This record gives sequence, structure tokens and C-alpha cells, in this order.
Amino acid sequence: MTMLELDQVESGYGETMVTHGVSLAIAPAQTHAVLGRNGVGKTTTLKTVAGQITPRAGAIRLGGANIHHLPAHAIARLGIAYVPETRDVFGALSVRENLKLAGRLAKPGSGWTIDDTIAFFPNLANRLDHGGHQLSGGEQQMLAIGRALMTDPDILILDEPTEGLAPIIIEQIFEKLTELKSRGMTILLVEQNLHFALGLADQVSLMSRGQIVWQGLPEELKTDQAAQARWLGV
Repeated sequence: MTMLELDQVESGYGETMVTHGVSLAIAPAQTHAVLGRNGVGKTTTLKTVAGQITPRAGAIRLGGANIHHLPAHAIARLGIAYVPETRDVFGALSVRENLKLAGRLAKPGSGWTIDDTIAFFPNLANRLDHGGHQLSGGEQQMLAIGRALMTDPDILILDEPTEGLAPIIIEQIFEKLTELKSRGMTILLVEQNLHFALGLADQVSLMSRGQIVWQGLPEELKTDQAAQARWLGV
């Protein structure tokens, strides 16, 4: 069974095409990592799935139903939560207000409350009344993920979740994403930290020039030095 499917998706900005026939299939409870050098179309792919960019061609399906024609807020209500590389927390709002606002997108009977989110990210417990702009980079990333969880998603999309973070925070984020996996969360991940990505992923796709050029298991990529050198520059 496929939960999320991209079928020959083409998208871009204005007249500039960035992705060229991207196809992915993600099963329920699977973590799928999309890796590649900077500028190859990874973020564009995630934004297209999340509805921030409308594809020019191809289809995106959630549980077999087409969603590529829907606006971002409708896609979020269907159960896809997107955490951008820029985190985009509301700096003028408190941590509590950021979480509460996201909770409005949750389905009835959501399994995530503010208390649940703080229990999941205890670093935020003493920061609930602090503004988003007062948080450290690591705390902002935890808030960004926590805010996504408040929508009670079926699929969590993460763009470079370790970017700019200290090693100890990266370790904490890794542990939390591993816990989400154990709870059955489906995750679509873009990440430059190869060790981090391969430690989480069940399936890996490599991108180059807006196309998928390699797909396989993390164990296969670990031993495929040629693919690492050609597509990742490792």
C-alpha cells in the first residue's frame, strides 16, 4: 500500500522548471529520505507536495486520491505537515500561541495537545510564554516540529531539520524522529547530514538536476561509494 505517491511531477517557479518527472512512492509508517547536492530540486519537491507550489505536470496522490490541485491549507487538513528549512516560527507569538494556532488545523479528536507536545519536547516547557524570536535555533526547530505535530498529521515532511544545529541538538532531534517512527508516523525527509538521514530512513532517493537518479535501501547507499561520490559529492 502507498500512502503518498508522486507520479512524474514537474514543478518550478515562474517560467523556470526545477523538477522534471519526479516519481516517489512512500508506504505508511515509512521514512523516505531524498538526498542530493544543493540546488537539485529537493526543497521544490517538498513544497510541491505541501501545496506551496502547483505542479505543471504529473500527479500527487494521498491514499490514492489526487491532491496536487489543492491549496496548501487543504492539504494540511488532509494530514500532511510541512516543516520548512527556514522553520518559519511566528517570532511575535509565544511558543504557546504558535502551537495553539497550528492546532486549529487538526482533525477532530486530535492525538496532539499542547501538553503532549511539551512532554515530547521538554526543552520548550519553560519557554511557553516566550516569543518565537527569543528561542535558540534548536528550540525553534523543536517548536517548528511541535507545531507540525499539533496538526495531527499522517505524514511529516522535514526539510533540512539539522541545518545550523549543534551536535547535541541534532542527537535530540534524531531521537525524537526515531520515536515518531516507532509510533507509526510516515516521514518524508530532505537532509544534507548523510549519517543522520541514513540512520532514520527506510528508503532513499537521490536527486540530480530535478530528477530521481538512484533509489534503494540505506544499507545499499552506504556501500555504494560510486553513487555517493557522483550524486552527493562524498
